Amino acid sequence: LSRVSVLCGQAPKNSGILGGTSMATAGSWPWMASLQKNGSHVCGSLINSQWVLTAAHCFQTTDQSGLSVNLGRQTLQGSNPNAVSQTVTQIIIHPNYNSKTNDNDICLLRLSSPVTFTSYISPVCLAASDSTFYSGVNSWVTGWGNTGEGVSLPFPQNLMEVEVPVVGNRQCNCDNGVGRITDNMICAGLSAGGKDSCQGDSGGPMVIKQNGRWIQAGVVSFGEGCARPNFPGVYARVSHSTLTSTS
Repeated sequence: LSRVSVLCGQAPKNSGILGGTSMATAGSWPWMASLQKNGSHVCGSLINSQWVLTAAHCFQTTDQSGLSVNLGRQTLQGSNPNAVSQTVTQIIIHPNYNSKTNDNDICLLRLSSPVTFTSYISPVCLAASDSTFYSGVNSWVTGWGNTGEGVSLPFPQNLMEVEVPVVGNRQCNCDNGVGRITDNMICAGLSAGGKDSCQGDSGGPMVIKQNGRWIQAGVVSFGEGCARPNFPGVYARVSHSTLTSTS
């Protein structure tokens, strides 16, 4: 999969948000995907016309029956005039994914047919293998997950966005327990807490804007609760995944 295409990382409807946690406007994150199966929901990101990137921990098996990928959605329950739905023909879980440690928490879904890009549906760029994201650099995380520990997103479940700074792996290891954070992970959050991804955001993208393009640096993986002080969220590091560069 090409890491940088002509169209990737463009979000013309993203007006440049100032920060905080807020409802996303329609089309501001056009690569967002809602993955639904048997009433359950996780997140993902469109990385080209036929592949969606998500987290391995969201999939216990590679059985794609009943799984739908919803693109162009603004809400999970309201009206979505720009949305399209696709079935999945293949699920590829990272061969080195470790369900106990969440190492290599990466998964790819092949869509049943290529999607047509619109102002509301287009792919994100993937971080190159030599990418470095320094501590303190601002990233954005989007999803339809809980707004706090045990606090569900209220009707109509509008897509949410939150801005969180990258936390270096050394500090993140100190925060989460030495040895828990591997080179295949990247962390983001505030030492004071208060802003984070949460349950239901799993598999969704952590993106950083570089040279006018949105680059996906991470995939929502795990954390100690949600937005707790000194417990930054942990994401699968996209640049370290051979799965996204060779599939």
